[in-house]
Parts: sequence; C-alpha cells; structure tokens
Amino acid sequence: MALRIEDYALIGDLRTAALVGRDGSIDWLCLPRFDSGACFAALLGSAEHGRWQLAPNAPVQEVRRAYREHTLVLETEFQIRGGGAVRVIDCMPLEHKHSSIVRIVEGVRGRIPMRMELVMRFDYGSVVPWVRRRREGGFTALAGPDALVFHSDAAFDSRDFRTIAEFTVSPGERVPFTITYFPSHRSVPSTPDPEQAVEASERLWREWCGHCQYHGQWRDAVMRSLITLKALTYAPTGGIVAAPTTSLPEQPGGVRNWDYRYCWLRDATFTLYALLAAGYVGEARVWREWLLRAAAGRPEDLKILYGLAGERRLSEIELDWLPGYEGAKPVRIGNAASDQFQLDVYGEVMDMLHVARTHGLHPREHVWELQRALMEFLEANWHNPDDGIWEVRGTRRHFTYSKVMAWVAVDRAVKAVERFRLKGPVERWRRLRAEIHEEVCRNGFDSERGAFTQFYGSKALDASLLLMPLVGFLPPDDARVRTTVAAIERELAVNGFVTRYSEVGQDVDGLPGREGAFLPCSFWLVDNLAMQGRNDDARRLFEGLLGVCNDVGLVSEEYDPCAKRMLGNFPQAFTHVMLVNSARNLSGAGGPAEHRGAQAGEPMPRLGQK
Repeated sequence: MALRIEDYALIGDLRTAALVGRDGSIDWLCLPRFDSGACFAALLGSAEHGRWQLAPNAPVQEVRRAYREHTLVLETEFQIRGGGAVRVIDCMPLEHKHSSIVRIVEGVRGRIPMRMELVMRFDYGSVVPWVRRRREGGFTALAGPDALVFHSDAAFDSRDFRTIAEFTVSPGERVPFTITYFPSHRSVPSTPDPEQAVEASERLWREWCGHCQYHGQWRDAVMRSLITLKALTYAPTGGIVAAPTTSLPEQPGGVRNWDYRYCWLRDATFTLYALLAAGYVGEARVWREWLLRAAAGRPEDLKILYGLAGERRLSEIELDWLPGYEGAKPVRIGNAASDQFQLDVYGEVMDMLHVARTHGLHPREHVWELQRALMEFLEANWHNPDDGIWEVRGTRRHFTYSKVMAWVAVDRAVKAVERFRLKGPVERWRRLRAEIHEEVCRNGFDSERGAFTQFYGSKALDASLLLMPLVGFLPPDDARVRTTVAAIERELAVNGFVTRYSEVGQDVDGLPGREGAFLPCSFWLVDNLAMQGRNDDARRLFEGLLGVCNDVGLVSEEYDPCAKRMLGNFPQAFTHVMLVNSARNLSGAGGPAEHRGAQAGEPMPRLGQK
C-alpha cells in the first residue's frame, strides 16, 4: 500500500526532483529531457514504474526525519527496536553536470542490517532497461534515449529485474550510493563524490537562504516554502512548475487526477510578490522573463499553462498500464486545460507586468507593445464566456472571477499610462474599466443570497471571489465583499478549510465525485479576514493551515479535514506561495494583499486594522 502523500519529502537540483518516503523509498521518474514533456516528476504508489527502496532489515520502532536547517538535504533516522539506529542522508547535488541522487547510510547505534532494492523503469514504467556491470564498479542501465549509472561500495546482485543489496552498518560507518541520469548516446558521466556533494549542496542552499529578507513571526515556515519554490524552479529557463508530480488524486480512488508539472500563468503575480517580498529580486526577474517569452505571440494564442521552456503542445494522454496512486485512475500526462480559453490569465499577465514595473523591474520597450496587443484582444473578447479559473470541463459560462480579472487587466493598463507615462487610449480604457465593473456588480452579485456568485445567474458560491478585494476590484470593507466572505465562511469552509466552489460534480465541471479543501483558497480567506480587521481570526486560521504542513514543512494542493490527510499533487507551489504571502500580510503593513489591492485607487486599510 502506498504511503500517504504527507509521508513524502522533496529533494531536487533545479532541473528535476524526486520524492523521498518515510519508509526510505525514492520515486524519481521522467528524467530531464525536454522532449519528455517535463523534467519534473514522481509517480507514486507502485514499484511497477520504478522505485528505490532502502530501509533497515530489522524491526523499526520510530522514524524521525528533518531537512538540515535551511537546505534541501534530508536526513531520515530509523530507530530500531532494542535501541539501535541508522541514518539515511539524501540529496540531489546542485553543482553536478548531470542530475543525480546521492544517498549515504550512516550507522548511529548498534550493528544494523540494511536492505536496498532498486527498480529501474523508463518511459513511465513501460520499459525495463538493459543492465551492464562496469569494471569501475556499479552498473549502467539503458533503453532508448535514457540511461542511468549506479555506483555503491555495497555488494549487490540482480533478481527478477531488480537490483538488491544487503549489508550491515556499524556506528560511524558510512555507505554511499549514487544514481545519475544521462542521455544514452553520450559517454557514461563521472558520478559525484557523495560526501563532497552533500557538503556542497548544504553550503549552496544556506548561502541562498541567507538572502531572505523576511524576519517575521513565521520565518521557519516561510523559509521552507521559499526553498520549495526554488526547488520547483527549472534553472535553465526560470519556469516554476506547479508541482513535481502528476495524477495524485483530489479524491482517493477518483478520476480527478491531473499533471501539474507545468507552469501556470495564473500563479504569476502572487509568485512575483512572494519572491520580491522575501528579497529574491533576481528570481523574480527571471520568472518575469520566462512569462514574457511564454506569452509572446498572438494574443488569441495565449495559454493558461506552458511547459518549462514555454512549450504549448501539452497533449493529455492516459497511461493505462499504471495502477495509479491508491488505485486512482486514470494516470495522466499532459494537460488538456492548456487548450482552454480562460479570460483571467489576461488580467494575471497585465497585473504581473504592472507589479514588476512598480518594483523597479522595468521590462524592455517591446513589452508594452505586447500589453497593447493583449488589450486589443481583451476589448473585443472580455464579454465572451470562458472555461473559468478552475478549468472546468463542462459548459463555458460568464464566470464572475473571469470578468473581475478582465477588469484588472484594463485597470493595470490605465495605471501604466497614468503612472509610467506609457502611450495608450487611456480614456477609452477608463470607460471600459467602468463598464466591466458595473456589469460585474450588476450580474455577478445575487441580492437574495447577499453574495457574489460563481457565474452570472448562478446561486453557487466560488472561493475565487475571495480575490476581489485582494486585486483591488472592491475594498475589503464593502458591504458586498463582507457578505460574500461571510457566505463562503458559512457554506464552503469546514474549520476554515475552504473548498473551491459549492456545486461539484458531473453537471458543473464535467467530472464525477468530489474533492478536498483547496488550500490556496484557505489562505485567501486568511488575507480577507486580516483586511477586514479580524486579525485574531486570521491568525488562528493561518496557524491551523500551518498545522497541515507535514513534518518537513511541505504541503499539497488540497486537504481532507475529515480524514485529516493531504490530497492532490505535492508539494504544491501555489500553496507555498500563498503561505509566504499570507505570512507577510499578517506580519504588518506592506504585504502583497495590501499592495495588490491598492492598485484600484485609494490606499487600502492597513492589514489587521479597521
């Protein structure tokens, strides 16, 4: 049976990533090749797709694990019945030319028997590679374009297409293992020195963390989230993946299983804020440049998500030979949502570029030409129905949040002319901004319910509407905002854990079943409570959300507050982004919600104050 999602930790080298389980397993699939669709991935739940298992061959009484402070070097200590202990150190070296996993098994107490089992499979578990022993020690495994080289001082042999090693460690003894990926048409690369690789990775991570400018109450949680965001960055291009996994289900055993190893434009502005607020201007600039390259082209061709280098063809297919995590099927790679029309991304792009200018990240002159082209498209298409922020696979509708973000796009265009003296038809844009605002307030607000609703004419609530005051569409003390927040608290939240919308199922989003609470929405509620002056409620909810993070500070996309377990892809970049921003918001003036909300005109009230 698979471990729970919260039982995993992340290691990575800014090119690829792997998940390490509490049981000593490592899932590392879809190795770093652009033509594989993405280089980040770990499919969970079955050795049929490939897994590296290493654990004591003795009764385990307790497992303790933690990252070394301010690093992505993981230590897992197995306490053995009778008083013995062994430590496993895992990392992916940052300086090595080829992506590698380094493991060091260290004896702590007693003489502990260990067992390693390595299952190598390529092409999403469908190909068993050809293995050859090397004179230098270890072996190579290759098939088609992919190859691995494995090395260890421990003796090993092969059984049933698996590599097995059984050995014993005594106190102070350290047994290293390395596994390195390389293209099969290239020469076998040198493997990193395990001890040096761990030491160098530890040093580099700590140097990077030393630049963090957040020193508020929740610095440890913020720092872990920032490290996670950095780990989910693909260094060659600057793209940040939504998660390193695919097909971890939103409902156990269900069909809501998606590939998140791509970069969403929707995350752009909040991510930029998180990086800038923490002092990582260089990362923010690189992320902005990635977005500009991805968005380049005809405005009507703008996608909601892209590959790590800006790829647009992300065709979705199902891998029917994989059992899926805890039996959840289908396992999907690619994402059909890339072909959807979502109006809100135009607002996200315009907003991000406005925020970048406001913080001194001035883009090149041609960028305003791109924004002008986006505005021309928006002026002609903002009134059309779309697929909405939640990528529903049902009927297109006039989603309220989509119209709000169309307003944001126009508002930021107006601000670009007013504040930065860029050229544009500002009077026409001002009239359009007023027109969209009036329509949303007229058609998106249900007076009987006393709340803004999911789409025009609907009675359903939608947690995306918590963003209305955060983006500056209405102030947080507007009566309609207050009653909408109250309705979402009452109907969409369970102990503060907020679901995305009230009507889930075949008739609404085209899929059967339900899902857990969407954690970014819960952080949006934190920000709203703070903006309304309910600071004690905001802090209480924020602390509750921090409690959802696992023992190494990572969190997924969704959470089941009844079963008390994580759901969805893991770790989720957007959730960690919102954790950083909410911590910043609660730490005093100058948080992202205040800055972004103030875009509409008059300065917003200071967070936490009436």
